[in-house]
Amino acid sequence: MAEKLTFLHAADLHLGAPFRGLRGLSPQWADRLAEAIGQAYNQVIDLAVERAVDFVIIAGDIFDQARASYADYARFFEGCWRLDAAGIPLYLCTGNHDPYTAWRRDYGELPASSYLFSPEKPDFTLYRRDGRPLCVLGGRSYYNRVWSGDDDIAWGLTRRAADEALGPVGAQAPFGVGVLHTGLHLDPVKAPANPLELRHAGFDYWALGHIHMPWRDSETDPKLVFPGCIQGRDIRETGKRGVFLVTLEEGAPNRAEFVPTAQVDWELLQVDISECRALPDVVQTVMRRLFAVNGRACCEQMVTRITLTGTTPLHEVLRRPGLLEDLRLQLNDSYGDFFCDALLDATVLPIQKDVLREEGLFPAALLSASESLQADRAGQVAYLQEEFLRCGLPMPGEAINSIDELAQQAENLVLDLLVAEEGR
Repeated sequence: MAEKLTFLHAADLHLGAPFRGLRGLSPQWADRLAEAIGQAYNQVIDLAVERAVDFVIIAGDIFDQARASYADYARFFEGCWRLDAAGIPLYLCTGNHDPYTAWRRDYGELPASSYLFSPEKPDFTLYRRDGRPLCVLGGRSYYNRVWSGDDDIAWGLTRRAADEALGPVGAQAPFGVGVLHTGLHLDPVKAPANPLELRHAGFDYWALGHIHMPWRDSETDPKLVFPGCIQGRDIRETGKRGVFLVTLEEGAPNRAEFVPTAQVDWELLQVDISECRALPDVVQTVMRRLFAVNGRACCEQMVTRITLTGTTPLHEVLRRPGLLEDLRLQLNDSYGDFFCDALLDATVLPIQKDVLREEGLFPAALLSASESLQADRAGQVAYLQEEFLRCGLPMPGEAINSIDELAQQAENLVLDLLVAEEGR
């Protein structure tokens, strides 16, 4: 009968990570977020016990800081002992946020069922089930916060090296799993590794950490996998966050089922209010969108940053001082599990550009110049580059990718100013 192995692959817990920017807006939500990562970690442990997995892997950055608080330290080790009590081994490596030097200096002893990979050299261990060798695991930890560019973190981590290190009993194990905290080819600065070399290293699966978004090299037979972080920490970490429940089976493709663990969902939203006639319509339209988005999320609590878009006569009303903040507070009072940390206006005023062109006045000249500039993409890039250089700033790559959108926004902004001036 074909052998089968199941394990939970987690990474980037970042216990103790701060949530910046919300304390002044809402102490209540700041407290919710401060507890969200710990609750997500508890859910990881619950999941492992409920699914009765063979073992758990945590691929680095358990803590956010090298010097963890006692509360974060106690929470993590409580989870380790819960796994131990359930007979589930834990295999882990350290990352750049919690290097091995901190573990050796500040942290206590892990349960005997937990195994921390060495940072000194490729390290190997063996998982047995009912006394039979079932899986070889190889990994390496971060020693300090920075990995030397002269040292390949994946060097020597091969199934052949594992079998040589573990002896004949290791060679009997039908499965092999590698564990690393690496940027792979996605982040060439933080301990990169060559994906092709990992695929040819002889392991069935690579449990990776460091990249905060869920990523796998194949949907049908994943070999190189990042689960992402277990809880988004700010508005840059939107979308589902969690772990992978991995199944390896002889003669079958690898299976990696994503299981959400986040307690709070972060979302960047654009809401078209073109059909809104009054401000109460705006609130209702935004709330409908929030419920629709939350229906696809995996947790009830949600923090959003909302940009209002569309062509609307309400554009001038939204520009009144304090009005957007009043709308934001009204939204936050509407439903306790949703919090908007910023409400932004990207609407445009209805302007009949054809009429402006026919009038032949300054707005017509502006539109002609704008259209000529937008038709000359190379000219736009050169102009932006010159302006950034003049200010002594590097031009971000996203400016080039968004240049058409930026040009249109600039045109709309100037027309807004012209129309507002005429209305005075």
